[in-house]
Amino acid sequence: MKKATFLMFSRSLPANLFGVIAILFACGGARAQAPDIDAAKKEGSVIVYGSVVPQAMQINAGFEKKYGVRVEYWRADSTSIMDRALTEWRAGRPGFDVLEGARAPQIIMKREGMFASYNPPSAEKFPEQFKEKDGLMTAWRALPMSILYNTELVMAGEAPKKWDDLLDSKWRGFIGMPDPSLHATTATFLWSLKKTMGERWLDFARGLAKQKPRMVSALAPVTDQIIRGEVRVGITYIKFVKQYKGPLDYVLMDQHLADPNYMSVGSKARHPNAGKLYMEYACSQEGQKAMAAEAEFVLYPGITPAVKNADKVAQTMSLMEVPTGEELKKLMDNFHTIFSGT
Repeated sequence: MKKATFLMFSRSLPANLFGVIAILFACGGARAQAPDIDAAKKEGSVIVYGSVVPQAMQINAGFEKKYGVRVEYWRADSTSIMDRALTEWRAGRPGFDVLEGARAPQIIMKREGMFASYNPPSAEKFPEQFKEKDGLMTAWRALPMSILYNTELVMAGEAPKKWDDLLDSKWRGFIGMPDPSLHATTATFLWSLKKTMGERWLDFARGLAKQKPRMVSALAPVTDQIIRGEVRVGITYIKFVKQYKGPLDYVLMDQHLADPNYMSVGSKARHPNAGKLYMEYACSQEGQKAMAAEAEFVLYPGITPAVKNADKVAQTMSLMEVPTGEELKKLMDNFHTIFSGT
């Protein structure tokens, strides 16, 4: 799989982006397979492990209403999803039909042989460059990151403008973020800052640790910290400004690192037909519109998320780097030393 600099979400984006995308994404994809709706209905339910907060996972209700197939949804951050799924898989008792999550953990599980090849027909409408050749993972949304802040505690003109601004002494003790020694996406994010900072990324990480950030288990709880005023700024997803109620805004940057999220059907799924139908619905225009209304940056052409300046974010997105499993473990171990001092 090749890396990408920009994601395309709308036909209205500048034409020169198309050429950049075409060069940087891998081409081709597995042939689309229409799901067996009758067989899915007979199975009656689908078990999904996903990273989207329940209040924003609008496809679940829409899917149940349309097909009469119950969705059993277990939500956690992508790292926890990987840990649970791997434990079940290695014990010979996989409990999932569909896994949804961030790029790096999903690739690790793919290499374990946990996914069956399936390419939803609606995903054929996505930019060609997003299509996996083996059909084992289907990209269906992307998650750009930025600095979110409490608008009651921080005036817009006083908010950080770029990542380096977080190293200002005035933010010491008032920054929220996931613990990069425990949270794979945050570890990947910090490592990927080398795309904009070069070798300074590690100095930035060390400087951030010296700011004594208030660390939590995942990206969603960072937003809760900001809303409650426990911190003034935080490192998390842009979409949370819409998905959480509270005094929130985000910093529009020159470049936004983003993590594409994928869905995969389990190679030993108990409800394989329902799993495939669920994935197809998630990638359909109906499903993608429902998610975009909840501020998700989806991939269906012409659908824009309900976020201020979403078009500008889409044009300035750069995909995070993907560490191998060994690299990720080493990264997280190093971050344990940097952020805990042990």
